[in-house]
Amino acid sequence: MMGRAVFAEIPSLLRLAVPLVIGLAASTLIGLTDTLFLAPLGAQPLAAVALTTGVLLIFYASIYGALSVVGVNVAHAFGAGDTRAIARAVRTGLVYAGILGTACALVMALGLFALPQLGQPPEVLAILPDYWLAMAALLVPFALLIVLKSLYDAIDRPWLGVAFAFLGVGLNLPLNAALIYGIGPFPALGLLGAGLASLIAESCAFLAGFLYWRRARAMRRLRVRAPITGRSLTALAGEGAPLGLLYAAETGASALAGLMLGWFGATALAANQIVGSIAGLLYMLPLGMASAVAIRIGQAQGAGNTSGLRPIGLAALAVVSAWTLASTLVLLVSGEAIARLIAPDPQTAALAAGLFVVVAAMQVMDGLQSTSLGALRGMRDNAFPAFVSIAVYWGLALPAAYGAAFGLNMGPAGVWAGFGAGLAVASVVLVWRFARLTRARSIEPLC
Repeated sequence: MMGRAVFAEIPSLLRLAVPLVIGLAASTLIGLTDTLFLAPLGAQPLAAVALTTGVLLIFYASIYGALSVVGVNVAHAFGAGDTRAIARAVRTGLVYAGILGTACALVMALGLFALPQLGQPPEVLAILPDYWLAMAALLVPFALLIVLKSLYDAIDRPWLGVAFAFLGVGLNLPLNAALIYGIGPFPALGLLGAGLASLIAESCAFLAGFLYWRRARAMRRLRVRAPITGRSLTALAGEGAPLGLLYAAETGASALAGLMLGWFGATALAANQIVGSIAGLLYMLPLGMASAVAIRIGQAQGAGNTSGLRPIGLAALAVVSAWTLASTLVLLVSGEAIARLIAPDPQTAALAAGLFVVVAAMQVMDGLQSTSLGALRGMRDNAFPAFVSIAVYWGLALPAAYGAAFGLNMGPAGVWAGFGAGLAVASVVLVWRFARLTRARSIEPLC
């Protein structure tokens, strides 16, 4: 029966989601180590890191979205037992990632010239360029490593991807110490040293993952000859474009919501930083589950098991609902205590405590929309979810955030209340879309 199939799928999803969550955490740790190592140098280097990271996250999200279809294609081929299709997907993905990463790096580098027009502090802009360009270059190995991680995730070896991601984190620590402050023959490069350390660490992580794919005996059957054609590259770009736009739109909308909070002053920004850090940590499981359900559905569809699509999706939605409900309770019960623990300023802590209540109410809907997107991605249904998400974030969530904050005089809490209303609409539409697409493929009664 359907109910039994749903519960039976949960362990498989968790086995895949846990390493994916850990791997996602690794991607944030490189930026965190830069912050920790640069903190003793004062506020200006940290401001340069914050400004660079804010822009970098948009490119990260766009690249991740555009390349997430590689993992789905590999999962389909793996489910079908087609090793040649796996090799073709990986080779095509690496070429496309190289092109996409280079293009994004160039766009970000050119963006350096626009910063003076955006009213940024001149003392920060004076020290920014070298670090900015190093982090722009990092987008190339970042994109290439996503393809290899997608391969290992889709063939049920996700811990390999985790290992290579954490290799980059591990290398970044000694490189930061050597290049920022100078050790032995290495001169003290300060902010530039942090950028070079991150670039070298990410490049080494990619190189290790690439050498494993090219040399490891376990990967031999996946290295069959598979010519790359212009048609396959065009098809991959066309398939990934909606998801790239979707993730860029989501990240950009969140960044604009953050700018709205800045209109209420430094206290609101500080409170939002506290709340966003905790909420982002709790969101790691829904984000990992979105990738896991995309892979599991891709494998099932590739194997011709269309009746298994709905149980996989429902299992993922059930796990994420349970997690986000628990997160909601934690934030409601302990949000004020967490805020007071982190923020020494009573005014900031009080505002953060209020924001925790609003963000707590968004947890379930945010988890459902993210997981539904993953399930639909696994079914290669990309255009409709992208349209819904872009329309909701920019056509509903941002106007609602502005209206609640300023029109209804709800203040900073209104920004996230309005944004949460948009998320609620997106979650309902995307869950409905998944149910509709799988209804005809799963006719067993739910019990």
